[in-house]
Amino acid sequence: MVSRLVGARTSTNDRGAERWYRATGTATRMLVRALDVRLHYSGLEHVPQTGPVVLASTHGSYPDFLWIGLAAHERGRWVRFLTRHDVWQSRAARAMDAMRHVPVDREAPAAAYLTARRLLREGEAVGVFPEAGISFSYAVRSLMRGPAALAREVGAPLVPLALWGSQELWTVDATRPSQVVRPHPRRHQRIDVAFGPAITVGPDADLVAATTELGHAMTGLLEGLQRLPHHAPAPGSHAPRYPAHLGGHAPDRSAARSLDSVPKTAVPPSWGPPSVAG
Repeated sequence: MVSRLVGARTSTNDRGAERWYRATGTATRMLVRALDVRLHYSGLEHVPQTGPVVLASTHGSYPDFLWIGLAAHERGRWVRFLTRHDVWQSRAARAMDAMRHVPVDREAPAAAYLTARRLLREGEAVGVFPEAGISFSYAVRSLMRGPAALAREVGAPLVPLALWGSQELWTVDATRPSQVVRPHPRRHQRIDVAFGPAITVGPDADLVAATTELGHAMTGLLEGLQRLPHHAPAPGSHAPRYPAHLGGHAPDRSAARSLDSVPKTAVPPSWGPPSVAG
């Protein structure tokens, strides 16, 4: 599966892009082999093999894009991710441009929206993390309306997906919420990626309603993965990276509200666990 990443091509003939794709494939293959990461995909049939598609994912760890990219490539798709703009202030900027990923500035998101719309109209797969960050509660938090808006304007299917297991490799730390902590890699970690049926966002659809439908779909997928026996914490163990409403020790949704940085324009959750612990 991973080896097929190397040498894969996009529609561009640019040799620089090919070089970056090869480098990314090699690095990902080395990481998966070094850590013996066990990837498991379900619902891949919901990812169309051609044409525009918006992939809207939960976000539990920093390298989530790697696992989504590998999963989508099983369907022959390269995913163009909308990513926080400060990544372009690092040495990764050239690679991000070559792979046609899209920088997102929270204070001025219009440019990212227009670029994503253009990519969709070119028939690309666009990946979005509508929570606009990692949820400290590991429950689906408030969602941005952008994915539904893109799907509505372009007529693209909106495919919800969820990941679980990746938070054990590199994620946020509730005791240091303002810091990007170091990775905490562990061998033999299983990562599950689940895709759900596409949501159709019609030309007259209400974006809040469509985003709410997306939130419920993402929550169902995520909790389905979190409840799998191989992801359950050992009895009596401290589980800071497992949701409180399922018996873990991550901040509950009420406590996480003071830790999460959520744009004011996001649609508040009517899905998932209660906002106030009880």
